[in-house]
Amino acid sequence: MPLNLPEGKKIAVNIGADFDAHAVWMGTFDKTSPSYLSRGEYCATVGVPRLLDLFERYDIQGTWCTPVHTMETFPDAFARIVEAGQEVAAHGCYHESVPSLDRDTEIRLMEQTIEGHLKHVGKAPRGYRSPAWDFTEHTLELLEKTGFEWDSSLMGHDFQPYHPRPVDVRWEEGSVFGPPSPLLEFPVSWYLDDFPVGEYIPGVNPGLGSSEVMFQRFQDHFDFAYQRETDPVLAITLHPQTAARAHHLLGLERLLDHMASHEGVWFASLSDIYDTWTED
Repeated sequence: MPLNLPEGKKIAVNIGADFDAHAVWMGTFDKTSPSYLSRGEYCATVGVPRLLDLFERYDIQGTWCTPVHTMETFPDAFARIVEAGQEVAAHGCYHESVPSLDRDTEIRLMEQTIEGHLKHVGKAPRGYRSPAWDFTEHTLELLEKTGFEWDSSLMGHDFQPYHPRPVDVRWEEGSVFGPPSPLLEFPVSWYLDDFPVGEYIPGVNPGLGSSEVMFQRFQDHFDFAYQRETDPVLAITLHPQTAARAHHLLGLERLLDHMASHEGVWFASLSDIYDTWTED
């Protein structure tokens, strides 16, 4: 297999912490009332410290996907992530709705995103996670041209990294795939995301779901991958404003205890996992 995990490791687990703060409410849901912004403030002031403490206790090297707007709005919270040695990946400028962008705007915002990383992290990001996990027809090409090595936004597999292909959609005949991208895709899934289950948005998302059911689903994915896949990657997506709530945090600790009890589990950043990839 192209993925060569470190000796003694059987599965790579990435905990992706999407530090969206205000940006998700502004960019994805177009909501800027004090109530929604206060939920973003909770993300920075309560959620980040709690997750960083959890990562330290379980020796987790995660990937913090962070919009530049968050870096600018909550610099102290963001500095704690960088100082903790956690990986920071690109996650847009203000959690913009990528599919609605024209080509010029997408290019401009991608340039601002990279500039924000150079300013606040001190280096360009190696990886990208699209806000709300969607692309335009130009996104893949833009990521390639701007020097990204990996993406984690698409859903063409569940446990195995792959090279995504552009698709020419044809309505009255079969769609046509282009050549594989040099970017490596770490697939994601709404099943492995805490936001849809946890976040109540009136008229948009019912949220308020069972944390027990959600973490059992996460655990089932882990058990399947551990037992039935070769060198799998399990990419779990958390949001500090969601996962750090008391009931979710307790469920998350139980999940981590379960995973850590298995021999050969590697809690790693996506870039560290990427570095174990060799082409056939």
